[in-house]
Amino acid sequence: MSALIPRPTTEIAPGAVHVPQWLTLEQQRELVTACRGWATGPVPIRHTQLPRGGTMSVQTVCVGWHWQPYRYTRTAGDVNGRQVAAFPDWLVELGRRALTEAYADASASADYTPDTALINFYDGQARMGMHQDKDERSSAPVVSLSIGDTCVFRVGNTETRTKPYTDIELASGDLFVFGGPSRYIFHGVPKVHEGTADPATGLTSGRLNITMRVTGMTG
Repeated sequence: MSALIPRPTTEIAPGAVHVPQWLTLEQQRELVTACRGWATGPVPIRHTQLPRGGTMSVQTVCVGWHWQPYRYTRTAGDVNGRQVAAFPDWLVELGRRALTEAYADASASADYTPDTALINFYDGQARMGMHQDKDERSSAPVVSLSIGDTCVFRVGNTETRTKPYTDIELASGDLFVFGGPSRYIFHGVPKVHEGTADPATGLTSGRLNITMRVTGMTG
């Protein structure tokens, strides 16, 4: 649902920008439909197994490149061995528009061509610990889109998982971009506010987070 008082665009740290309510309801519905399609294959959504034996509480499906901790591959050897769905051109364009909006600069997106997206689904109990997105060979910005339940998003620093950090709320339709000096910030999701999703998005519960990245890889 739309906020009664519009929230302003805010630069949380240099290069880390929060743009509330960037996606329209129609765009959110379209993304939910696309994510449901990706979640059923060719490589289905799953709880990622961690190298030390743990399992992530979020469920993840990838397009363009398959991610598992510390590497990207074209095929999902840890799931079913199949190649992930292709990264669509319309998602590239959405990523470029997001950068232009966040940085208020059309030139910011001139060379931006994301080639992978990690789609994470959070139920009410899912969390994401503090981490850096550094498995990519490119330092191009990360574009993050939120749909469904509101979450607490913890924006940290580039040196440590601990303080200083800033907690903000990411609601349905919000855009968050981190690049430049903030490209390798630690960040995480300590809480999801259950029951805050707007059914008009097509998602009646839980939170979808779509993060677009440039892997810097070929082949």
